[in-house]
Amino acid sequence: MKGAQAWRLGSMGDMQILPGSRHRPPLKRPIWIISLVSLVCLFLVCAYIYPPQGSAACYVFSSRGCKVLTNWLPPSPTRELSDEEIASQVVIRDILSNPPVQSKNPKIAFMFLTPSSLPFEKLWDMFFRGHEGKFSVYVHASKGKPVHVSRYFLNRDIRSDEVVWGKISMVDAEKRLLAHALQDTDNQHFVLLSESCVPLHNFDYIYNYLMHANMSFVDCFLDPGPHGNGRYSEHMLPEVEKKDFRKGAQWFSMRRQHALIVMADSLYYSRFRDYCKLANFPLSSFPKVILKSSLPTLPGFDGKNCIADEHYLPTFFNMIDPGGIANWSVTHVDWSERKWHPKSYKAQDVTEDLLNNITSIDLSIHVTSEAKSERLVQPCLWNGIKRPCYLFARKFYPETVDKLMTLLNF
Repeated sequence: MKGAQAWRLGSMGDMQILPGSRHRPPLKRPIWIISLVSLVCLFLVCAYIYPPQGSAACYVFSSRGCKVLTNWLPPSPTRELSDEEIASQVVIRDILSNPPVQSKNPKIAFMFLTPSSLPFEKLWDMFFRGHEGKFSVYVHASKGKPVHVSRYFLNRDIRSDEVVWGKISMVDAEKRLLAHALQDTDNQHFVLLSESCVPLHNFDYIYNYLMHANMSFVDCFLDPGPHGNGRYSEHMLPEVEKKDFRKGAQWFSMRRQHALIVMADSLYYSRFRDYCKLANFPLSSFPKVILKSSLPTLPGFDGKNCIADEHYLPTFFNMIDPGGIANWSVTHVDWSERKWHPKSYKAQDVTEDLLNNITSIDLSIHVTSEAKSERLVQPCLWNGIKRPCYLFARKFYPETVDKLMTLLNF
């Protein structure tokens, strides 16, 4: 009995020295895990609301950049399109998706936007000679009935209207020319030219360059300065956002499909007609540098000078078919003097070296209107191949016609 009792006591003694079981609170969690999860959630929410603005910030997290983060996040809510926007997008999409009407005799439409007579008709006559059936000519004379000296220009005047520099009437004239040229189904490419434009190459070179191009040559670039996005008006919202606003020279060369969508557009055109306006005072009163504070305030004007022909087509194509345009014009113009008008060439300026220099340029250069004047340089790619940029050039004084005919000698 004593042995048994001793055994039990010994056992109890052993039990007394064993540690008792711990009782943890049922809701307690490691604080560091909760903190980490909270930080990750906060980061994702901030990244969704304020996405990274530069690529460097994206690559901190992944070598694949912002795309990784974007794929993790839900898509941003998009606004509901108006009936007019839906109708416009449907028409534009169908025109671009359908192949153009094939022509057995494809032609280039040469569309001249001029105040009256064309001082270089003799040069153009030499250029066109022997290529009948491959081109059409259309003349929009806004001030006086032109007197023609070339048979290719006879009876080629269209109904014209007044054109004021910098105003929507310039775009109206361009669309009027396109409308007349589109009536001929053989016209497959459409070139807008001024009275001071001259061809730089022979007809065959220009014909092959344009007819076999897989794009339209519409000038388009982003200018964040006062004479670029500084001209944007928020009255254009919601259809035209500031991020889509672009600038470019008006002298285009475009394929038939693009000419058709320009004619089909009324929505975006109306925004530029109503809110891209030039101050209503003489151009001669413009100082070299216009101060925003000195401009009058007009309804929907926002105290800005907006030149419609420099912004409508670049913005329109940037929004609806950015990959379908080259972003440069095939018409050369020299803005190096940084004035309101480009450099004009007199007879003494026209030399073989000048023409060779222009025709050898294979880089498109845009200069922004910011104080630092950033140069935007891109190669002129024709169907993916680097080639010289320019087929035409301006502005030449009428006195240069004979010298140009001698030097060009088509």
